[in-house]
Amino acid sequence: MSPSARTTTRRLALFLLLPTLAGCSSLKESGAGIAGGVGGALVAQKAELLKPEFLGGALIAYAIYDPLAPTWEINATKLDEDRVRFDLRMKALITGGDGEARQIFLRNARQLAEGQGAAGFDIVRFEEGIDSTRPFAHRFASGEIRLVRSRIWPTL
Repeated sequence: MSPSARTTTRRLALFLLLPTLAGCSSLKESGAGIAGGVGGALVAQKAELLKPEFLGGALIAYAIYDPLAPTWEINATKLDEDRVRFDLRMKALITGGDGEARQIFLRNARQLAEGQGAAGFDIVRFEEGIDSTRPFAHRFASGEIRLVRSRIWPTL
């Protein structure tokens, strides 16, 4: 191939490549997840992490950790017409969560009060702590509320 033909071919290749690169730079968000997944799969394949024993261990860890499960299990028990007890229990394998129980307790109490048509609620008691069970410790919280009816419109 002559030198002028090579130069023309290089210019044509560069001319065709520039719009492609410009298009890729404008789509940073949409392709990043796919590229990361493909890159991760290639690295795992090169490092021989796709062997059955590694995959089995990953599946067991996923089943124990279960990242899609809700962080808190909430049980509401109606004690009488105006009192409700909430028992909250955090899943075992999670980091953090300090102060989270009170927020979740208040949110659920507010939703219950609004759903029952109450004007508000009083917190009768609230406690939280750590239950040191085997093999993993669990955060827990327990609280009781009293629903408050409207004094202005008692029939509402």
